[in-house]
Amino acid sequence: MDTSSMKPLLLNVLGFTLLFSQIDIAFSGAVRRTGKTCTVSASINGSDDAPAILEAFRLCGTNGLIQLHEPLYHIESVMSTTGLSNVEIDLMGTMLWGTNLTYWVSSGIPLGYLNATTAWALGGDQIVFTGHDVGTLDGNGQLWYNLADGVSNYPGRPINLLVTNATDSLFTGIRFVQSQYWTMAVKDSEDIVLQGIYVNSTSNNSVPARNTDGVDTFFSNKITFKNWTVVNGDDCIALKANSTNILIQDSVFHGALGVAIGSIGQYDGVFEMIQNVTAERILAIGSRYAGYIKTWTGVPQGFPPNGGGGGVGFATNITFKDFILQKVTDNVALITQCTSFEGATGDCDTSLFQLSNITWGPGIVGTIQTDTLAAMQCSGDAPCAGISLVGFNNVVTVGAREIKCSNIIDPVFDCTGSI
Repeated sequence: MDTSSMKPLLLNVLGFTLLFSQIDIAFSGAVRRTGKTCTVSASINGSDDAPAILEAFRLCGTNGLIQLHEPLYHIESVMSTTGLSNVEIDLMGTMLWGTNLTYWVSSGIPLGYLNATTAWALGGDQIVFTGHDVGTLDGNGQLWYNLADGVSNYPGRPINLLVTNATDSLFTGIRFVQSQYWTMAVKDSEDIVLQGIYVNSTSNNSVPARNTDGVDTFFSNKITFKNWTVVNGDDCIALKANSTNILIQDSVFHGALGVAIGSIGQYDGVFEMIQNVTAERILAIGSRYAGYIKTWTGVPQGFPPNGGGGGVGFATNITFKDFILQKVTDNVALITQCTSFEGATGDCDTSLFQLSNITWGPGIVGTIQTDTLAAMQCSGDAPCAGISLVGFNNVVTVGAREIKCSNIIDPVFDCTGSI
């Protein structure tokens, strides 16, 4: 039998098979590896690019470079890229998170605290993640704000990016817009610098963008936030359980609540602490506070994340200095140990969480929209010690210059009334 005539047919069949294979790869996104560099091509039909990105991290996540240079990547599934080592991540386009809210609610990666989840967990040693001031993570947040409809801790809203178990790493020039919930969390990490970060999570309709913190820290040490710009609907930068040696510098906060210590003390009987924090050279435009501290009461009501209380521990050695205030809406300084279950009141003197050695100033200047420079409600069961307000003479108030206090040991300023 003469088989010579079958060879072209066989080759043609293989050719079509190869062609279809290439088309399929293009539709679904692909990774091109050259040495230790992995370049991710985006899908051409809007399908999920997460598998290709995960493959790039698998191939080049150690001593490698991952390039995300396409204009748009569709992220339709959760990503866990941890255990990295000496890797550069270069983002020039936009990563857009998908609209299947049911999937995200059911599939988020647990944070391991406050019943929160994340859409992307990223960690390892010596990570350099560069966005060149254009690389963007877009959480499609308006869909989440509409879904939550004002509920602060709507179950299953994922944190856009969790930096977890990371050491000696740099995140720079990254943009975050319309985050689903908190923009970032840093947990179980040390020696991390996050600089040149832009966050804008605001609602475009009447539904508020609740609990869209810029970043929250947990169980982390030696974390530096530098040159941040935050426009959002909650804490701009918030330090929570076991955050130590934190530096916040040279940042601009629009609206929202400013720099937050806490909330903390939410888990009944659990010891936590925050210590050695400096926030300096901050421009606060229309923020509610410059810097504030909040703990839960000592009486548990409900369960985290929407309830709690009864936690113990301390926050100490905290300084807010060199702030420029432009129409801050409430106070320069706030302490409240009265956080409780949503809708509950009272028990404001019951917290055993100890606050001490906390200073606002020097170098705080500008304007606030009330007559109250500071409102400091410390717990009667654990009065605050070493609270200082330094150099508030250049803060312009509306009307009188009130400093309202309760349960402060030996204040070095005059309290004009109780709170």
